[in-house]
Amino acid sequence: MDRDDDGDAAGEQSFGTCLRSLVDEGNIESSRYYLARRTALEMLKDRGYAVPNREIDLSLEEFRNKHGQMPDVDSLTIDTRLMDDPEIKLQVRFLGPSIIKVNSIRAITAELLSLKLERAIFIVQSKITSQALKSIDVLPFKVEIFEIKDLLVNVTKHELKPKHQILSNKEKEDLLKKYSINEKQLPRMSEKDAMSRYYGYKKGQVVKITYNSELTQMHVAYRCVW
Repeated sequence: MDRDDDGDAAGEQSFGTCLRSLVDEGNIESSRYYLARRTALEMLKDRGYAVPNREIDLSLEEFRNKHGQMPDVDSLTIDTRLMDDPEIKLQVRFLGPSIIKVNSIRAITAELLSLKLERAIFIVQSKITSQALKSIDVLPFKVEIFEIKDLLVNVTKHELKPKHQILSNKEKEDLLKKYSINEKQLPRMSEKDAMSRYYGYKKGQVVKITYNSELTQMHVAYRCVW
């Protein structure tokens, strides 16, 4: 069969155009900020904070139109309140790519204190010095630190991840009473576990984990955060 050069050339050109349409030609930093901020918004919503769906559903193109190809990290700040108790306030703050030193933390401390936060989340891209960490530890509210690379993907959206649900104090007491055990006898879940960090679990809380897959079938396990 004779080769149709014109046809093959047209096909290759069409195929190349199709592939190019799947390539993100924008700045990679804006893409990283976009993904990390979206995961942070999803995380806040899953924790029960007030987060508009329009913010979560923002496309990468819309994000770049709003924040540019090289976003100013201050413009990415998220302020929110707990839906069940609006007096409880939280702020998510992105810190720049430079090494985070104690002076950087002191520069934003006054502002954070004036907000009367219950907790704050810092999303960092670089190393934090030991002195900067010490200055964070003495703040009168809880500060969680996430590396931006850890928020590029939402860990809870993996299809094999089981459902996690925190027990109320009464549910915890009923569970311990039912099995005649204390919380130290429950299997442990590290406070540094990815799921613990995502949901903001605290030491002593008990998590109900529901597994449901073709391999394991549906079953429930309990873990005490430690």
